[in-house]
Amino acid sequence: MDRISKLPPGIIETVLCLLPIQEAARTSILSKEWRYDWTKIPKLVFIEEDAFEVSTDGDDLSVLEQTFDRPSERKMMTNRCKLFYAIYQVLLVHEGPINEFTLCMPVDGSCVEIDHIIRHLSKKNTVKILKLDFNGSYRLPLSLFSFHQLTELYLNGCVLDHQPSSIGFGSLTTLNMQEIWTCDKTLLRLLSSCPLLKRLTINSDGGTIDESGDLTMADLFECLQGIEYLTVWCFIFLSFLPFPRKLPTTLVHLKYLCMECVCFCHIYALPIFVILIRSSPNLEKLKLVVTEDEVLDESYMGSSTLEDYSDISSEHLNELEILHLRNYENGLVFLKLILAKSPVLKKVKISLWDQLAKDEKFQISKILFSSPCASPVRKIIVS
Repeated sequence: MDRISKLPPGIIETVLCLLPIQEAARTSILSKEWRYDWTKIPKLVFIEEDAFEVSTDGDDLSVLEQTFDRPSERKMMTNRCKLFYAIYQVLLVHEGPINEFTLCMPVDGSCVEIDHIIRHLSKKNTVKILKLDFNGSYRLPLSLFSFHQLTELYLNGCVLDHQPSSIGFGSLTTLNMQEIWTCDKTLLRLLSSCPLLKRLTINSDGGTIDESGDLTMADLFECLQGIEYLTVWCFIFLSFLPFPRKLPTTLVHLKYLCMECVCFCHIYALPIFVILIRSSPNLEKLKLVVTEDEVLDESYMGSSTLEDYSDISSEHLNELEILHLRNYENGLVFLKLILAKSPVLKKVKISLWDQLAKDEKFQISKILFSSPCASPVRKIIVS
């Protein structure tokens, strides 16, 4: 018997999990001992771009490949058909729990094959990490909300328009949503059903969040009292007007805040930042990603001064990062404000917009290095 076959089952399982599923299935031809090992791996990853190639030599076919009857059929099947067929066959012969499941493919609208896959996994009720990356607008089925063991959920290119009577996400600690089509009420219904949520990412750029008109920013953060790491598309907050001066719920656990698609010249930009800083007394790292397109209607333009926010402080902030900063007044006001109000700030990293003129870059750098700092910043990086 070879040395690999003598390895403990747990190590063999780990090795098989590192292989693409079609390669893991091919290990069934190695020996009788290996024939069914691949059917027990707890991590399944299916990506349409992966070539589900099949051998034409019948003696070398794995259990998975033998499900295709003739070489001509194997050759004519499209990648998508191969993918769905492979998933069905893997789920049919799989033994034991499936702890992690990933499906990545472009989908627009409904897809009954994916609906069946999600329904099957929800009935198995062992999945802890679910990643659905569709890069389109796939309408999620109701069965998604029956994954009672989920701890991590990643959604990309999905339509979320259900408001089920019950959502089984009581164990969810990580929720990552990219390019999501939903409404504010559905979003809050989902977040309020995740009492253990620690990490949240919401990026609706490419998607949309419809407004009902009767929910506020305070309602949103009432669902996020235990959040520790928050990454959010800045303009999502425009769905939750009006803004309070300070949130009624203090985000005492929030340590990391990343705001994407920041537009400093927008009239609501600085108020949003200040509200969150006022309500996050233990914030340690703040990251802002400035949008490349800051051309807005003049009715959304606004400016502020340091005096408008002189009462804020960030006692625990030790790292600040701003990407693609431009020479806008509000952006520089905010930068000076943070420097002046963060007594333990240790690292500042500023990445300037690459299309800025040299004199503009010099001006921003001069402001940064000459502005009063509440702490002796140990490391300042301007690029």
